[in-house]
Amino acid sequence: MNHHAILMALFLLQVVAFSNSAQLSTNSRWIVDSATGKRVKLTCVNWPSHLEPMIAEGLEKKPINDIIQKISGNGFNCVRFTWPTFMFTRPDYGNLKVFESLDKYNLSAAKVGISKNNPQILNMTVVELHKTVVGELGKNKVMVVLDNHVSRPTWCCDGNDGNGFFGDAYFEPKEWLQGLTAVATTYKGFPQVVGMSLRNELRGGRQNEPNWYKYMQEGANTIHAQNPDLLVIVSGLNADTNLGYLRSKAFNVNFTNKLVFEAHWYTFGIPDKAWTAQTNNLCATQTKRARDDYLFLTSAKNSFPVFMGEFGIDERGLNVADNRYITCFLAVVAEFDVDWALWSLQGSYILRQGIVNHDEYYGILDIDWDRLRSPAFVSRLQIIQQINQDFTSKKPTYYKIFHPLSGQCVQIVKNEIVLASCNNASRWDQHLDGSPIKLEGAAGCLGVAGDGVSPRVSMDCSSKWKIVSSSGLHLAAQDGKGEYLCLEVNVSDSRIVTKKCLCVGKNLSDFRTCAGNPQSQWFKLVPANV
Repeated sequence: MNHHAILMALFLLQVVAFSNSAQLSTNSRWIVDSATGKRVKLTCVNWPSHLEPMIAEGLEKKPINDIIQKISGNGFNCVRFTWPTFMFTRPDYGNLKVFESLDKYNLSAAKVGISKNNPQILNMTVVELHKTVVGELGKNKVMVVLDNHVSRPTWCCDGNDGNGFFGDAYFEPKEWLQGLTAVATTYKGFPQVVGMSLRNELRGGRQNEPNWYKYMQEGANTIHAQNPDLLVIVSGLNADTNLGYLRSKAFNVNFTNKLVFEAHWYTFGIPDKAWTAQTNNLCATQTKRARDDYLFLTSAKNSFPVFMGEFGIDERGLNVADNRYITCFLAVVAEFDVDWALWSLQGSYILRQGIVNHDEYYGILDIDWDRLRSPAFVSRLQIIQQINQDFTSKKPTYYKIFHPLSGQCVQIVKNEIVLASCNNASRWDQHLDGSPIKLEGAAGCLGVAGDGVSPRVSMDCSSKWKIVSSSGLHLAAQDGKGEYLCLEVNVSDSRIVTKKCLCVGKNLSDFRTCAGNPQSQWFKLVPANV
């Protein structure tokens, strides 16, 4: 047996070792373990393998298991792992060995890096490498969603890049179906592969609803026919931002309890000045759009899980629009407790848009793949990484007061009100606008003590808390003078105080424009029952 055959044999043993992994299904809006019926929440990070070299990013920087340990060690239980159609439909792509693909693009430094960090992969074909990465993820108990990102390997996404919609230059429907068939078949018997998403960010001038229904229904049925164990994840139009047409026409497939719908939410195209001038109102507008265009599926008569397949920010903290949007996003996703995949893992690309070793500012890892680019950002994901709502729970629903700017929750410690891990959050009853905020299962209410003073929890329930901005994220109550004060996190020492509401007038409505940043005062009552 030659060296290559030994490696493939070891790889197959790893697949078998993962065979105790659970199959997933759906129950109404929830993803569940098929065997037990208990909820499973996908908290994924994207790991691209769809660019020109067709090599999972980072293998030239670190050993594969080092990368995977960084994934699981930062609270992600799943990878959205991308693939290009041509890699599985055209032999001149899929049969390329890793070293040949690197040589094709004169990627000599990456070749040296892989020789150092992952020498065992150089003589694999790019398809064998893709399977090996999936195998290693399974060995480490990380679930995988396979994402058909593009047809021709390239950076995504441009409206006229030929990969956008059925009938585009590189997006021939029959070949796409052939690719779905090949991948669904290839990964049959890989229990770590829990789902396949049909296509990333449909877009461009050709997109239309009739062809969306025609081909996406056919694609969904194709995947299920080849591999009925998989969740089938269906993305919408306008770069995965719109599924609103499902209100009037159902998505018809020949299977049940496997269908998930995918959406993406970034703030691309919205300038910094819009977010800085109207932070409350813009968050309200964007939240309403998300509810109307895809989150409605979680509470429709025939409800489905929604998988937020991409979201993310420039983790250097330099993009004001990103910084404002992500706080709004976290509040919404915490409330709905949906499944998700962050964009992205990679600190760099082997080759992107003609640039070698391209830095990825949206990646959680730095350009050398050594450490987190922004530990503070990753820590903000804590509440959405945990299951907050479990439809099988016998416990009554309570609420955590979540501060999305910090990623922490309100906790009472020795009669002091502080921010702490959301795992240890104090529990509150459901709040009706204009009523007290009461502790769950105990006497005590949250009360205003004065401007710049920490609120108190006492038997005095006279403070009536109102939601006072369009964002739905300001909580205010009147002080002894009849002035409304909002909960706020004091930036200097992270104490919770009550202060004059930011960007909100005395009539409790939003200012038309506001130069201040109100997000220190954004709090969300997040439902939980676990």
